[in-house]
Amino acid sequence: MAHVYETLLETRDRRGGGFLLLIDPDRTGEREYLQLAEAAADCGVDSILVGTSFMMAGHFASAVQDIKARTSLPVIIFPGSYTQITSQADAILFTSLISGRNPQYLIDEQVKGAPLIKLAGLESIPTGYMLIESGPLTSVQFISGSLPIPRTKADIACAHALAAQYLGMKLTYLEAGSGAVNPVPVEMVSAVAAAVDIPVLVGGGLHTPEDCAARIEAGAGFIVMGTQLERDRGIGRLRELTAASHPREVIAV
Repeated sequence: MAHVYETLLETRDRRGGGFLLLIDPDRTGEREYLQLAEAAADCGVDSILVGTSFMMAGHFASAVQDIKARTSLPVIIFPGSYTQITSQADAILFTSLISGRNPQYLIDEQVKGAPLIKLAGLESIPTGYMLIESGPLTSVQFISGSLPIPRTKADIACAHALAAQYLGMKLTYLEAGSGAVNPVPVEMVSAVAAAVDIPVLVGGGLHTPEDCAARIEAGAGFIVMGTQLERDRGIGRLRELTAASHPREVIAV
């Protein structure tokens, strides 16, 4: 397979945006997430992210392997910790929680995980990960012990995104959090996209095709969605969301 990062950029340029399906194997039943994985390519998904906060079930590697066996799409680990590293995937978002000041998620998890990534032969995609205020406390805020960037402070988000770019990161990720009440504001997406030269991912709190389209129009390179599809697993719904994220391409819905 070609380098995953280059493939993502080519897809974004060709389709006008990208849609990444996030599968949490700890929150979704095996039958359901494998059905999503099997349908993803035909529904217009560009890549599958696999990640979770805890992995209480303890079968992360086998879940990634099973997902990979059911799709031709790139499978990328979106790790909750360094323990979620497996050679069964194609790549990993090598994230640093740059919006927080907790050293565990700024550098400690990364140092623990780096040798495992090398041994696994995974393509690493350095990613500046930013939590954005979205309402009630989210799982990632609680786990990371960090404050989110206020949703009305686009300048703070821009400064962090620029720092990510200047540190050599290849993506910046604006995250409202799994199950967030409020998504990342369109105005913040627009400001960050204008400030940096690296692609912007936006996830959390997105529910409708209009939510996705508005953030792509504002400059987001990729939409990340998972929780909404865990609640509403209709394939037709997935097609609508991916179509809204690909303004240069019409997909049957």
